[in-house]
Amino acid sequence: MSSVNEAAAKSATVSKVSVIDAARGVMPRAMDRAGGQPDAQQAARLAALSAKADGLNAQQIIELALTGEMAGQTAVVSSFGAESAVLLHMVASVDPNTPILFLNTGKLFGETLRYRDRLQDILGLGDVRSLSPSLEARQAADPEGTLWSRDTDACCNFRKVVPLARALAPFAAQITGRKRFQTRERAAMQPVEFHDGRLRFNPLWQWSLEQLEAYMTAHKLPRHPLVEDGYPSIGCMPCTRRVQAGEDYRAGRWSGLDKDECGIHLTDGGGI
Repeated sequence: MSSVNEAAAKSATVSKVSVIDAARGVMPRAMDRAGGQPDAQQAARLAALSAKADGLNAQQIIELALTGEMAGQTAVVSSFGAESAVLLHMVASVDPNTPILFLNTGKLFGETLRYRDRLQDILGLGDVRSLSPSLEARQAADPEGTLWSRDTDACCNFRKVVPLARALAPFAAQITGRKRFQTRERAAMQPVEFHDGRLRFNPLWQWSLEQLEAYMTAHKLPRHPLVEDGYPSIGCMPCTRRVQAGEDYRAGRWSGLDKDECGIHLTDGGGI
């Protein structure tokens, strides 16, 4: 076990969680609320996997999600954003052909698309699936490409929610990059959860920003080029701005709007 993973495993015993954006959010994010109750068979499977995950480090949780009884049943949803390289590196070390679902909304920074290609090449990711709305959907919902300026929720819905729901349908589980420090609601998350009929593995649940940075340094992983330019959280270009000194790291997303999450959090996706 690497020193970085050892530190992450030790952190799992710490009960106090420092939440970065505790003051943000009008209501709990939908993906952090209860996502439906499992039936008896699903509940038994969740309990068994939760017991197996107890005490495991991030790499071992990913192995649990991708091998054995879960082999071929799990996908990763990745934005190829500021922190994505850590989880993708771990996933690639277990199975580089794991399906990676990437939402190409048509509104992303060019830097994100180039970063995706670079990570795919460096990590040897063999199954990166680019998801986008159909031509018919674009013509019907946003023929001029300006819906984001009038209705961000509607824009996120047809560019993210619908394509992602379609792509996730065949899978019994997903791996997320969600972390306890990110929000109040996530401070109580567990390494294995059930949400909207699907198992959800959160291998980085106890990791801090410092641990993420240490892992990237230790494994010489490339940074998203926009991070050094003042974008610690990166989404679509029209709805993302630089973060100013003293602001939390998601302050640049949908700035000035009563909105703190993209549409995929209204389903069971995303989180890296």
